[in-house]
Amino acid sequence: MDPLDDHDLRSAFVNCSKGEARRISLPRGLAELPWADLDFLGWRDPGAPDRGYLVAPRGDEVIGVTLRVPQGGPRSFVKTTICSLCLTGHPGSGVSLLAARRVGARGRDGDTVGAYMCADLACPLYVRGRKTSALVSRYRESLTVEERVDRMLANVADFLGKVLAEG
Repeated sequence: MDPLDDHDLRSAFVNCSKGEARRISLPRGLAELPWADLDFLGWRDPGAPDRGYLVAPRGDEVIGVTLRVPQGGPRSFVKTTICSLCLTGHPGSGVSLLAARRVGARGRDGDTVGAYMCADLACPLYVRGRKTSALVSRYRESLTVEERVDRMLANVADFLGKVLAEG
């Protein structure tokens, strides 16, 4: 992913108002992020733990979506859960259900799309082995890193397609 600045990030968001996008808490140290290892940028808001953000290339543009953790869902601190984007296993609460409001009229009516994602939204780093789950090791797979990256990108594209679908 090419490095993005504050303006690029804020203008990428499609499921919130421009005012909401201006108030988003961006990750600290944007210039120092490992951009070469990021296929998409995801982060949680440290001031509002129920909020997260995902910004990813889609065709010739960059799309950003705001995410929320639904209130009151059951959580297990002893079971292993798997991220639906990168398929990294995490113990306990290492995976969160994150919901994005859909674009257009459906989103204004409260329609959302949810997926179980790494709670810290660091999927690209997990796939490349730059970050490890508290499980210490990934599940054994015969896929190469490039194939796992492609699978993750397909899952991200599928999720964004559902958020962008207005029909």
